[in-house]
Amino acid sequence: MKIYLLYAKENWITDELAKEWIENNREIYTDNLNKADIIWVLSNYIINQIPFQYYKQKKVITTIHHITPWKVNNNQKNHFNNLNIITDVFHTNQDICKNTLKQYVTTPIKVIPFWHNENIWKFLNNKIKLRQKFNFSDDDFLVGSIQKDTEGASISNKTYKPKLEKGPDLFVKAVTLLKKEKYPNLKVILTGYYRQYIINELNKNKINYIYFEKIDFKKLNELYNCLDLCIVGSRVEGGPRAINECSLTKTPLLTTNVGIAPYMVHPKSIFDMNNIETILNCETDIDYNFNQAQKYTI
Repeated sequence: MKIYLLYAKENWITDELAKEWIENNREIYTDNLNKADIIWVLSNYIINQIPFQYYKQKKVITTIHHITPWKVNNNQKNHFNNLNIITDVFHTNQDICKNTLKQYVTTPIKVIPFWHNENIWKFLNNKIKLRQKFNFSDDDFLVGSIQKDTEGASISNKTYKPKLEKGPDLFVKAVTLLKKEKYPNLKVILTGYYRQYIINELNKNKINYIYFEKIDFKKLNELYNCLDLCIVGSRVEGGPRAINECSLTKTPLLTTNVGIAPYMVHPKSIFDMNNIETILNCETDIDYNFNQAQKYTI
């Protein structure tokens, strides 16, 4: 049996998933469509990159990472219909996506959580030295935000609209509340691209932040190990990978009930996205999350 992997090379999570899967499954992987028995569509929006005759000749597994309900228009419904025609089985990594996907397709859906790479994401057990390395103050309560938060189309005209599925507005409300009620020395650590919305909102609310835009996995792992807390405020998620990474690095985490959170995060660490004040009563549990994460290591 040989599997051909269709994925978009665009510096997104699918690149890493594809790379790790290929490295660990070379005996069944092929980059030759003619030799493949199965096509695994890891990036479903690029299905037109393969002639449709191949989908008819092979077994097809199509992964759906997440669905943002308010963005499903007629074009998206037509796309799901096309996927339904060519796909033998759909795959998603969590039940929330499965339940949404069932509204648009009739093909069977399997839920199998993705793995994560414990060789990259590690607990380093040297927070004091790491914080000194990055010139963080001992007094700062460092809260991390790892996910992009701004709609790409709004960047060119500098309107900086929030990517609502990622919940950047909820994140800002959460850190504003935590700074007022619990941690007056709170400072936000941002990484990654498309962070303009949150940066503007933090400035409006006079919340200090440090932005690390271009960093590699090694440095990001070190930053995780510096944090006092990471907050995932998303409304819709395929992961997010921040949950996996926090769990493996033993970073304290509070999150909304999205994506893989029910699989990996202690229930007492999940706050209500419709009532942000519930975050004040949440508790982190790094040992629970770390132990849950061991189920999904490479």
